[in-house]
Amino acid sequence: MKVLKSIAFRSRGITGANLSDRIPPQLYFVASAIFHYLGPSFAVLLFSRVSVDGVAWLRIASAALVFAIWRRPWRVFRKNSRHVNHLIITLGITFALMNYSFYYAIHSLPLGTVAAIEFLGPVILALIGTKTLRNFIALIFTVTGVWFLTDVRIHGEPEGFLWAFASAMFFTVYIIIAHRLAVADSETKPVDRLGAAMLVAAVIITPLGIRGAIPAFTDTVALLAGIGVGLSSSVIPYVLDQLAMTKLSRATYALFVALLPATAVIIGIVVLGQIPTWIEAVAVVVIIGGVLIVQDKKAVK
Repeated sequence: MKVLKSIAFRSRGITGANLSDRIPPQLYFVASAIFHYLGPSFAVLLFSRVSVDGVAWLRIASAALVFAIWRRPWRVFRKNSRHVNHLIITLGITFALMNYSFYYAIHSLPLGTVAAIEFLGPVILALIGTKTLRNFIALIFTVTGVWFLTDVRIHGEPEGFLWAFASAMFFTVYIIIAHRLAVADSETKPVDRLGAAMLVAAVIITPLGIRGAIPAFTDTVALLAGIGVGLSSSVIPYVLDQLAMTKLSRATYALFVALLPATAVIIGIVVLGQIPTWIEAVAVVVIIGGVLIVQDKKAVK
């Protein structure tokens, strides 16, 4: 909880001259990526104990519970404009359907294949927002790196591909809506608007996954793992995303998504001792190089 309080402190007065203004948005994103990939380590425990839809429910529900205790985000609805509240509701629906689709996708397909498919949406957003030769070159670097890193393989169950493309679509919507919410003109804080969206997500995911999550209520390991998934996959990284999005254009943020599979490889080396092949190592360097040469006028100001 101390980590969350620290993040909350940095999210206060985002427009003021405070610590959060001096931290490069790239660092927020890298930290988000690291926490994002701690989640699957908990999910491994869950898949053998809880159904796929149950895992999705545990992730969203535990994250919503954390936000409810930490921020009491339901209060923002009466302070926001109708437009901002619509964004919150849309983001909540997106959270629920994105995670539901993602877990069904990785249940049927290799994670690398799903990651490659999910990258399609951000690539399109990055292309739409690419306005300089430098950024276009950066896009080529990152796409090439992700292509080799994920080692796309067209095999698996057809149903898995449907879930993967659905997850990719919702992930793209997430980037668009979350960015709008991060920079929205409102008296409320981005982290509170995010928490409100997670409460909406919990309502949406409940009829889809509550039945599958019931076994976890009498299984301490599964319940703790579910809370771990919620914290590491749906609380800390999304809060860090909001902090990054206030400083980055949507196109640049979409391009930074390429760091996710690269970060997964680095975590695999450090935590799991999984040494990558030389092709994977080069791909990581290419991705990082592409992201480093991105020029974002919004971030420079």
